[in-house]
Amino acid sequence: MASGNCEPQFPPESQPTQPAKEYLMQPLPLPLSPKPYKPSDKLLGKVALVTGGDSGIGRSVCLHFAMEGATVGFTYVKGMEDVDKDETIRLIKQIKRPSSSRDPIAIAADLGNESECQRVVDEFIKEYGTIDILVNNAAIQYYTDSIDDITESRLENIFRTNIFAYFLMARFSLNHMKRGSCIINTTSVAAYRGNSELLEYSATKGAIVSFTRSFSARLVEQGIRVNAVAPGPVWTPIQVAKMPPERSTTLGCEVPMKRAAETYEIAPSYVFLASDDCSSYFTGQVLHPNGNVINVLLN
Repeated sequence: MASGNCEPQFPPESQPTQPAKEYLMQPLPLPLSPKPYKPSDKLLGKVALVTGGDSGIGRSVCLHFAMEGATVGFTYVKGMEDVDKDETIRLIKQIKRPSSSRDPIAIAADLGNESECQRVVDEFIKEYGTIDILVNNAAIQYYTDSIDDITESRLENIFRTNIFAYFLMARFSLNHMKRGSCIINTTSVAAYRGNSELLEYSATKGAIVSFTRSFSARLVEQGIRVNAVAPGPVWTPIQVAKMPPERSTTLGCEVPMKRAAETYEIAPSYVFLASDDCSSYFTGQVLHPNGNVINVLLN
């Protein structure tokens, strides 16, 4: 996606690994607002499982959920994300939490694999006994200069991570959810406006929107809500993983606000959708924290 005219926000940056590492990014993403967040026990007593909670939007969601009183566990990629995982655990434990909130756990997993998704849920249930909130968030993306870059194995890998895992995690988690539980899926503005440089990523994010709408209709009689969040450009590790370094400098210039979001600006959307008090009449919906991308026509 061509960038608009605005001053560079970030230095040129690219990491050769997928996933990239948040602790190596300069500047570091901000999972918490510089202005003190004022929690109000919106998720008191809830238990939440967040995929890809070690960094990026997932880390910020974990922290905001914990501040709102939830017990939080998350997944990460072993070996690649160990340092980021440890930092998320440390940050959660620093939060002043209610006595009902238990310590966080991190579960290493390859979520593109069915047996791994089952194992994650089994380990989570063994620790906490229930799942009130499932956040399907883990994702990868590849820069695409030409459709010829997209091999069958690469296509299968991104679809397994970005959409197969959402189906599988929901399938296994449902066995432990009850009326009042909810599922929140991370899609993207790319699902609505497209992105010529992120072809297969955009396709997976479109699939997530359709999955959200369809699955919400299936679960509505069970009293389980299914919604999604479609962020615009956000300063996270996914933006620097195997991307041309010059792409990072003007991230967000293409949107009317002329900047990328920080993750703390996205996470409250998940708090809203997870809270019975805030969103009990929301299901099958998508929230759009995207910097006023005006050609997002569908909600």
